[in-house]
Amino acid sequence: MPHRAPPTPPSQTLATQREIQDEQDRRDAKADDRQGQEDPGEQKAVQAGAREQPQKLPAQHLPKPGREADLRLAPRFEAPDYRGSGKLDGFAALITGGDSGIGRAVAVLFAREGADVAVAYHSSEEDAQDTRRHVEKEGRRCLLLQGDVKDDAWCREAVRRTVDTFGRLDVLVNNAAFQEHADSLEDIDDRRLMETLDTNVGGYFRMARAALPHLKPGASIINTGSVVGLQGSEKLLDYSATKGAIHAFTKSLARNLLPRGIRVNAVAPGPVWTPLNPADKPAEDVATFGQSTDFHRAAQPEELSPAFVFLAAPVCAGYITGIVLPVTGSVGAI
Repeated sequence: MPHRAPPTPPSQTLATQREIQDEQDRRDAKADDRQGQEDPGEQKAVQAGAREQPQKLPAQHLPKPGREADLRLAPRFEAPDYRGSGKLDGFAALITGGDSGIGRAVAVLFAREGADVAVAYHSSEEDAQDTRRHVEKEGRRCLLLQGDVKDDAWCREAVRRTVDTFGRLDVLVNNAAFQEHADSLEDIDDRRLMETLDTNVGGYFRMARAALPHLKPGASIINTGSVVGLQGSEKLLDYSATKGAIHAFTKSLARNLLPRGIRVNAVAPGPVWTPLNPADKPAEDVATFGQSTDFHRAAQPEELSPAFVFLAAPVCAGYITGIVLPVTGSVGAI
């Protein structure tokens, strides 16, 4: 049998990601490339949803992995105007990166629609416990699973525990991600490249592979892509590449699993107020995050989560597979 390296403990992964972040922070501190940048100004944000969403964001930079509990402006994930109607009654879902951000918002709405939810997370224990409280507040069960999607054995164990606890698995949401900006391709060494690829692409492959034996006709896999996978990003070279790969993986796996009655789709968010970006961008860039969109603001997680419900629910999307659904706040995302 081929030699297998031992799995990387979560503490080592977190140390690696923080070292990558620290290296980039030092580059940012030395750089003077922000002079002369165009000021997005104070254009009025577009408000077209159920309630008015924040336009101004705090100038805040977080250490990785970025805890939602540390954000000065709490992301909105509860979607108080969304009324559940049993679209996922009796379902069981597993969401990676479900402790915060988009993952937390999806967990809450899945529960509101009748699903039990397993929340996989890496290291943000406080955020994960808060997500569990909100899922249980919706009257559904919540299982917390701490581990690293880079570890194949952990991925299989997470799926096993989900099935053992809930008796089934109907929806897998691949959402966990690592992101760190870079001004230059030369700044992305192999360690950083492999951390991004192995988390964002490898993690999706491993979780889908582990889940497949338990998915029955009518089940689905939903991958979190990104607008940068559609349009590219000059400062997110490796991250954008992984999101483009996720979109291709979604379409390919959809074709592969269609004869088995399993649908595979993706949501491609634009800028969303989650811990991911304050744990990447310098504080001054965070303050203007999302203002270059046609909406002139970042989305809140509760503006993304209904798209995941739509794609998960057979009553809504039973004839939809292989799509990448853009929720970007801009016209002409694709």
